[in-house]
This record gives sequence, C-alpha cells and structure tokens, in this order.
Amino acid sequence: MDYTVNGNNIIVSEKDFDLDETLDCGQAFRWKRIPTDYDCTYEGSFLNDRLTVSQIKKGEFLFHNTTESDFLGKWVDYFDFETDYSELKRRFSEDETLSKACQFAGGIRLLRQNSWECLISFIISQNNNIPRIKGIIDRLCGHYNGEFPTPQQLAQETADSLSYLRSGFRAKYIVDASCKTASGAVDLKKIAEMPIEDARIALRTITGVGPKVAECVLLFGMHRTEAFPVDVWIKRVLEEYYPGGFPEFARENGGIAQQYLFHYIRSNS
Repeated sequence: MDYTVNGNNIIVSEKDFDLDETLDCGQAFRWKRIPTDYDCTYEGSFLNDRLTVSQIKKGEFLFHNTTESDFLGKWVDYFDFETDYSELKRRFSEDETLSKACQFAGGIRLLRQNSWECLISFIISQNNNIPRIKGIIDRLCGHYNGEFPTPQQLAQETADSLSYLRSGFRAKYIVDASCKTASGAVDLKKIAEMPIEDARIALRTITGVGPKVAECVLLFGMHRTEAFPVDVWIKRVLEEYYPGGFPEFARENGGIAQQYLFHYIRSNS
C-alpha cells in the first residue's frame, strides 16, 4: 500500500482492494454506497469514526477529508493495509478452487473491526438479510445520536425498550451480551487472546451466540484468521469441493480464504 496526502484527502494505491467486494460482502453493516462521479463511493463508520471513501479507478482510492494522522492511526489498521494479500492469494492458489475464488473476487480484504460492535452486529445478523441487518443497526445508532452504544449503555435496556429496533427475538440476546460485557463476565479483550477453542467456548456463554456467530466475532472482530464461519454457502463449498476436509496449508488463514470462497460460490450459483 502506498499513499499520498492531497490537501484534506489521502490518495491510496492498493491493487489488492476493491470497495464493493470488501464493504458489501456481509462482514460489516455500517457502510452505504452513495452516488458520486467516482467508480463507487461508500460512507460509513467504525465505532464513532466516520469516513467517506471512493474508488477512483481499479487500485486507486480517495479517503475524503482525512488527516494523515487519522489515516495512519485508524484506517490503515481497519482496512488491514499492512497485510500482504498478494502473498496470501499466492498461497491459496495452490488449491484449484481457491485459485478460482481469488481470481473472481481478489479485492476482498478482511476488515479489522471492533469486537464489541462486531458481537452485537452478528447477533443481529442471525437468520437475517443484509438490508434488514443494516436497518436495525441504523436504528440502534440513531437512537444513540449516531454513535454505536457502549456495553454500559445497552445494559440499561430491556427487550421491551429495544422494540424500536424491530429486531424480534434478537433483542433479548443483545441485552444478555450487553449485561455480560458491561459487568466483565465476558471480557472481549481476554477472549481475543485465548487459544481458539477456549475463545469459542467463552463467546458461547452469551445467550444466542452459537457456533457461527462465535466464529464471525473471532474472525471479523478479533482478527483470528484461523476462525472459519460456516453458513449454507460455505457448507455447500465444503461438501462439493472439500469432502476430505479443508486444505491443511490454508487453515491458518482459513477465515480469509473463506471470504473469497463465500463471494465466489454465492455469485456463481
């Protein structure tokens, strides 16, 4: 990744990045595509830090109204710009199916999200679709003056007081996660540092957090790239292409490989 400062903007060159493939693939839900004269532009937030970013052309991006300090201190990490995705894709391409997936959607990057925001987002995502998930999270942040609420704030809520979210059965799960996180019964920072099996068990002490949500929180909110969420699409991939098991050489970064496979199989079925 290379960048230059251009007035109040940052121009970024990164060939292994595509805004649509990264921001609209179901790993984060606070980004919206807005009409502009660029190839594409997204507005969004990471906790309470807002950003507008445009894809000027393939491999070139404009971070609007962003200081160099903010770019280096927040957005380089968030977009995982310090990871060599060319090398990851080279390794993955030892496998025929993964090679096709990487070629199909080579601009996907794994966002380094906040574990708390990610936990609540993927609790909301259960048995849900992306537009509805985004709507619920929009209403949640709107209720808190546009900011993502803290565990302490949400711990004051009840399933009934969250009725404005129209989140159905998920409201009681949000409350349980908030109370356990606010009280310290669930320590997300410690969980992020645990051996992966212990981390899975710890996350599943939260009511409503099953295997898939736990894997998503580990992967997207704690950057545990060995985590491997399995939904109906990935289950189909495993059954069709990997009946003997996912390739051993790719398991250390299986969560990133999963992102390429998910986009590939969903778009070509």
